Amino acid sequence: MIFSSLLFLFRFIPIFFLIYYVVPQRAKNFVLFLGSLVFYAWGEPVYVILMLFSTLSDYWHGLAIERVQERGKDTFARCLLISSVMINLGMLGFFKYTDFLIQTVNGLTGLSAPLLNLPLPIGISFYTFQTMSYTIDVYRKKVPAQRNIIDFGTFVALFPQLIAGPIVRYTDVAKQLKGRRVTWNSLHGGVSRFVIGLGKKVLLANQAGAIYDRICSRSGIQAALADAQKSIAAGTDLTMLAAWIGILCFASQIYFDFSGYSDMAVGLGKMLGFTFPENFNYPYIAKSVTEFWRRWHMTLSGWFKEYVYIPLGGNRKGIKRQLVNILIVWMLTGIWHGASWNFLLWGLWYAFFLILEKLFGIKGRIYTILVVLGGWVLFAMTEPESVRLWFLGMTGLNGAGLYDRSILYDISNYLLLFLLLILGSTPLPAKVGRRIAAGKCGMLLETVFVLSVFLLSVAFLVDASYNPFLYFRF
Repeated sequence: MIFSSLLFLFRFIPIFFLIYYVVPQRAKNFVLFLGSLVFYAWGEPVYVILMLFSTLSDYWHGLAIERVQERGKDTFARCLLISSVMINLGMLGFFKYTDFLIQTVNGLTGLSAPLLNLPLPIGISFYTFQTMSYTIDVYRKKVPAQRNIIDFGTFVALFPQLIAGPIVRYTDVAKQLKGRRVTWNSLHGGVSRFVIGLGKKVLLANQAGAIYDRICSRSGIQAALADAQKSIAAGTDLTMLAAWIGILCFASQIYFDFSGYSDMAVGLGKMLGFTFPENFNYPYIAKSVTEFWRRWHMTLSGWFKEYVYIPLGGNRKGIKRQLVNILIVWMLTGIWHGASWNFLLWGLWYAFFLILEKLFGIKGRIYTILVVLGGWVLFAMTEPESVRLWFLGMTGLNGAGLYDRSILYDISNYLLLFLLLILGSTPLPAKVGRRIAAGKCGMLLETVFVLSVFLLSVAFLVDASYNPFLYFRF
């Protein structure tokens, strides 16, 4: 079940929130916990057991760490922390990276060991990081261990952000698990934020993604993966303009897809009385790659900074150590996104430019967007041959020419969409919206706008067959 589905919008939400708002305050976490399990089990009926195991494991580890620390047994507490981290990383590694390791060994040794073909449990990369942050923070004595298993289970299984973030650390919501209240302002703000996110996903991300897929299909790059020779021939159909429009569409798709999901998660959180951390802050207006990553997937960047970069020494042990720490963090960030070499290369790509900026202070919006678009080529293409062909297309070195009729048709037919994608990537629409809302009839105009976005999104969903969530595979 995904947020941008008719099932979620017209069945799950009405039934769940009706029950949630009716029950007394002391029962809300129980209802939220059960509702979250139903939401998760709808798509992962087997792997809900894995999530429950993770919940019980970290709940017990948190209590045990606190108890042994109270007795002064710091070494034992450290062992318990290591146990918790290893269990979480073990689950993540087994389901996400086993086949990748088998393929790598087969390629290096010539063996033909069979793959396990394990399906990746939805959201495992997110909830394992969240539960690890809990036991680490208990060990650091930043928060007391949670003694109520329902409250802790609610934190782990919280359905608004369970599948694809934002990564909510226990310190973010510890007090809210017990003391939250739903007010008219939070409900109104939550509904508006959810609908805006739905519109970003359905009206912008899906349309941009469909154009990108058509460009890939016309160029033959997708079909080329089975045969390298055919791939080279087919890749020459990718004109220079098509390559740039295509990767710009992918960049728009992944931004509006993921930021739209984050908006929906934050909105649902407000409707439940929670305040979740923001995950995006208009990353495409950044003037450097460093600034881009302060604006893109901010909760992931914050997690790696807090639990990897700083423990490694951060910038406290000299410039050489700092650069090594940046390299380690970005290798891990890359491989976190997927079990494939292209994701590792994507992480190394950003490590290279972040180190350059650290050493030489390079800045500039054009430079930044070129680096980011190059990164999206690595991110989108899992096969090295496809990466090569796309870069050749972008540079015009594949012999396909500058443009063809198909890409000119796309530009003329989707010009309004392209303008909306550009404007939507900037703070301008939000600034205009705030001014209108603050003026006369602001509430009425805002309500009409939100209702229009919702109805238009539903209309697109009724008629659409293309509705992926890109970050579900992570």
